[in-house]
Formats: sequence, C-alpha cells, structure tokens
Amino acid sequence: MLIEVAAVGVCGSDVHYFTDGRIGDFVVEAPLVLGHEASGVVRALGPGTTGRLAVGQRVAMEPGVPCRRCRACRSGAYNLCPDVRFFATPPVDGAFARYVVHDEDFCYPLPDHLSDDAGALLEPLSVGVWAARKARIEVGSQVIVTGAGPIGLLAAAVARVAGAAEVVVSDAQPSRLALAKKMGATEVVDASRGAGSRGAGSGGAGSGGAGQSTAREVLDIFAGREADVLLECSGAPQALEAGLRGLRGGARAVVVGMSPESHVRLPLSLVQTREIELTGTFRYANTYPAALALAASGAVRLDDIVSAHFGLDEVAEALQASRRDPLVVKPVVLPGR
Repeated sequence: MLIEVAAVGVCGSDVHYFTDGRIGDFVVEAPLVLGHEASGVVRALGPGTTGRLAVGQRVAMEPGVPCRRCRACRSGAYNLCPDVRFFATPPVDGAFARYVVHDEDFCYPLPDHLSDDAGALLEPLSVGVWAARKARIEVGSQVIVTGAGPIGLLAAAVARVAGAAEVVVSDAQPSRLALAKKMGATEVVDASRGAGSRGAGSGGAGSGGAGQSTAREVLDIFAGREADVLLECSGAPQALEAGLRGLRGGARAVVVGMSPESHVRLPLSLVQTREIELTGTFRYANTYPAALALAASGAVRLDDIVSAHFGLDEVAEALQASRRDPLVVKPVVLPGR
C-alpha cells in the first residue's frame, strides 16, 4: 500500500546511525533514509491487497516485514528472520519521507481518538510489551528499569500495567525522572548521584551533586534490593551491572537497550552465583495488537512522552534534539508540516 506519512518518532537507533554510522554489527555503508516509528494515511492499494484497509484510513506501520518462509518466521519468531526488511536498518530506507510503500499485513488501523503521534509510538511501546513478555512480569513483581529514555519509560508503563507492584526507574539525567513517575514508576533513582539518591517522591534528589559519585557508588545504586526483574533500557554497560546487582537469586534480566558497541564486560560470577536468567531482546513479534489495545484504552498514554515536533526539512535538528536538551525525550517528525 502507498502510505502518506503523518508522524515519525525519532528513536535512539536513528541517532546512533546519524552520529556514529552504526549500531553494533549494523553499519551504514551508503546513503540511508532514517525513521522507523511511523503512522500515516492509506493513499493507494497495490495489487494483492485484500481490502482489509481502505484508502483514506489512518494506520500505524509495524516497520519490519519478514520473509514468512524461514524457520524463525514459521515458528512465530519473525523478529529473528534473517531476511526481514526493516525501516531504517541498513540498507533499507526508512520513513522520514512524505510517502512510503508498506505491506498491508503490517499496517494496523488507528481509532479516531488516537493521535498520529501515538500511532507512530506504538513501535517503541511494542518494544516495552516484548520486554515484559520476555521477563515474564506478573502480578506483584518487583522490577528495576535502567534508563528513562522513551523505551525505558514505556517499559516501566507496561510493567505496571502487567501487574508489577514496584517499578524502580534509574537514569543519569535527573530531569527525566519526573516523567518516569508520571509513566508509572513507583520509585526513581538518580544514577548520576550514586547510591544515596533513591526516593519515591523526591524525583531522585539526594545528597551530593551530579558527577560527584564514584564508579563504585553508581554500581551500588540498587544495593540491598532483591528485585525479580531487570529491564536494561539504556544501552550502558555500567547500568547493566548496576541492575544485575539489585536482583534476587533466580531473577530475570532482559537487555533491551542497544549499545553502539558490539562487546561489553559482564559480571559473570554474579550471573552464575545468583542463577540469573539473562537474555536479550531484538525488536518484537506479534506485539502490535497488544500495544494498540494499551494505547487505545488509555492504559499507556503515549502522547505524554512527546516533547517536540519538527518538519521534514528539520530532521537533522530532530536527530540531535535530545542530546542538546535532556528535557527533549521523544522528538516527532511531521513530514507534511
């Protein structure tokens, strides 16, 4: 189908490709259109479409279209398809454009009360849904979320909806912790200030100033906790180790945030002696219906994390907005503006 793009969220992966030219083993080797969190309006139906969607209908686009033939696809784990075509992943162009062509099966109709921005942000919400499923969060779970970027905020929101009794969110940018509380965190921890900074109602305020903590203090910010689940959403190796230290024996740790680096150090003895289940996530599979239901019901308020809008000729500015201003959490590009 031909889709007129309405809104595209700026993801951390877009920023890494723009500034570093790579994320792990994914390397930009030729000109690449970025942007993969997208919503739009159906403008034309191509051959082979079924009529499930109509011209003029607003849709959210799941950005990855798998082959549907390989072993991963046939088992339902299509996020692991080796031949998936995913917006803005080299060499596939993305959605920072006026129009894109996308597979009907991976477009989802949006209800009238959901904004174009929310439709685009079903993509990062799907990441949070997938992380919660991998972590097997259940009623009463105690959850640590490291990183209060868009993915961490939405992972915290999904954890609460899934029944977690406690959701502790940490970040080295104190300005983001108030939003974490709004998105469902029961407690926040200012990682820039070390272990003395936790507090349920303080927005992470604690003794000492940012930059004064030692590496050991940062690693011990969750000391004494015995959480059931860690969702590492920052992509920072130090955050992963700090989160692992806050888990009980037999807990589960899910690495969600992607680092530009291919290799990181891991406290293997901690993982072994506590028998921690450690796994990664790569995108998601079969999550868009659940994400759409959460957004449509109001259980997760996606518009709350949108902090700035840009036109298509301002994409470079949008890609640098969060790094220039920590208060900018989720920039959104409106190609038609």
